[in-house]
Amino acid sequence: MSEVHHPNTERVAIDAAGRLVVPARFRRAMGLRGRGTVVVGMVGDSLHVHTVDGALERLQRLARRKKADDGSAVDAFIAERRDEAERE
Repeated sequence: MSEVHHPNTERVAIDAAGRLVVPARFRRAMGLRGRGTVVVGMVGDSLHVHTVDGALERLQRLARRKKADDGSAVDAFIAERRDEAERE
């Protein structure tokens, strides 16, 4: 199977305990230093890793959108996830 190379991707190993190491260049770009917590989600067959602050900002945007248009926050969240998946 041929690999697709993209400058924002990197192949990493998963150890026997199921852990993977986030490459240093990605941690630096996300502002992660040392130990910490991130938010991980699945979209299709992809894992998305967000900083806690980034995840909080997304939730706040959804809440503002809900308040602004009085629609369902769940529907807005699902729509945003679908938009993200289409962009990938």
